[in-house]
Amino acid sequence: MEFFSDSVALSRMQFALTAIFHILWPVLTTGMGIYLVIVEGLWLKTRNPDYYLHARFWSKFYVLNFGIGVATGIPMEFQFGTNWAPFSEAVGNFFGSVIGFEASWAFMLEAAFLGIMLFGWERVNPAIHYLSTILVAVGANLSTLWILTANSWMQTPAGGEMVNGKFVVYDYFQAMFNPFMVNSVLHMFFATLETSLFVIGGISAWYILQQRHQAFFSKSLKIALAAAIAVAPLQIYLGHLSAEQVYHYQPSKLAAMEAQWKTTPAGKAADWSLLAIPNEKAQKNEWEITIPNGLGYILEFKKELSEPVLGLKEWKPEDRPRLVGLIYYSFRIMSGIGFFLAGLMLVSTLQWLRGKLAAENISQQRWLMLAWIFAAPLGYIAVESGWIVRCVGRQPWTLYGQIRTVDAASHLPASNVLVSLTGFATVYSILFIAVLFFGSRIIRNGPNLDLPIPSLEPAKPAVDTTPAEFVPNERPVEAQE
Repeated sequence: MEFFSDSVALSRMQFALTAIFHILWPVLTTGMGIYLVIVEGLWLKTRNPDYYLHARFWSKFYVLNFGIGVATGIPMEFQFGTNWAPFSEAVGNFFGSVIGFEASWAFMLEAAFLGIMLFGWERVNPAIHYLSTILVAVGANLSTLWILTANSWMQTPAGGEMVNGKFVVYDYFQAMFNPFMVNSVLHMFFATLETSLFVIGGISAWYILQQRHQAFFSKSLKIALAAAIAVAPLQIYLGHLSAEQVYHYQPSKLAAMEAQWKTTPAGKAADWSLLAIPNEKAQKNEWEITIPNGLGYILEFKKELSEPVLGLKEWKPEDRPRLVGLIYYSFRIMSGIGFFLAGLMLVSTLQWLRGKLAAENISQQRWLMLAWIFAAPLGYIAVESGWIVRCVGRQPWTLYGQIRTVDAASHLPASNVLVSLTGFATVYSILFIAVLFFGSRIIRNGPNLDLPIPSLEPAKPAVDTTPAEFVPNERPVEAQE
């Protein structure tokens, strides 16, 4: 097959595989780190031992995901030097430093304090332990900041220009704070937090349906729900802002996201495609369900557009995104999951206000608990779909408008790339099975509610209460003589 002899296509497939697999693990650590800060803070404030036990239980999932995240993240970054060396050489003076910041600022901070967070409960002062938990969470989320800064710059390069095949940075901060940066970081931050909240809620719901530690897990479900009340709708709004930026800065990606082949001029109303079957060869949709005037309301909250929405036919086939169907449906999957999670949050909140989530009757909410279990993996699917839209929709560019993907790839024998791709697929399959095994074992075993609760009071120095020996005459010998 032609695909197996194309080293660029194989390198893209390898990077896609490693990126899709790697992103699964930091999604949970970044969001769960914040959850651990919350429950440990509640323990310090209320001295309720349940919150301490929650911190101990959920930290097991944290360390499992952290380990796999490290093991899969390092090989992914190495590919910039192996499979994408021309790209690294062209943009290394900025892109390389930002990736380096992620390793030195974020990963090192997280790794340095993780041991104290996991094993320092009875060894360090509670305030020091809580500080360690906070720094672990900060380190995990700094990774989001630097990775999204680097990727946003690839979407909207700023702060310099290409000179003799290399990107020369004139303004480092302008490059960092490129047009996509702020919204991208916030959108990913809330995506990881929302995913973690519904994973915690889904696992808690499973225990409740199994009638295991219902009072204990009703607490974690309510904490996740309370946070989701703010996070779920805010994430939808941030997604809208990100789509607006695509509208203004990456019109070819927007055309692929909407499978729009013909241009809609400014001042005209545009229909929104709900479902379609794009045909790239025929440059049309074979079948389509549209909502009249919907696209204008989605992009600008009004019927008529102030700017044109360009169709894919405005670009030559080699200058437009490929795999339009994948981009189109990935965007709809991501958006649909976002609205489903917000709806589940709303229904759960109403039941909470009605007193249906109390520990003594929460197990009666069978369908609601099943919905939370169903929702547990949906955040992962939404995140993966969003990254597909973001990166596949950027094609045929690695650095948007500056460096084409075909020029960014290393000139490697296709057979070599195929061997490494097969190796990654094999090892990652084994790792995935291992994670499922150890994760399911953590769930089966459940929390250890008999753990001793460490004292929140500072330890007092021991005082020797042994009576002093009675000495009848303490005068020096010379004085006695």
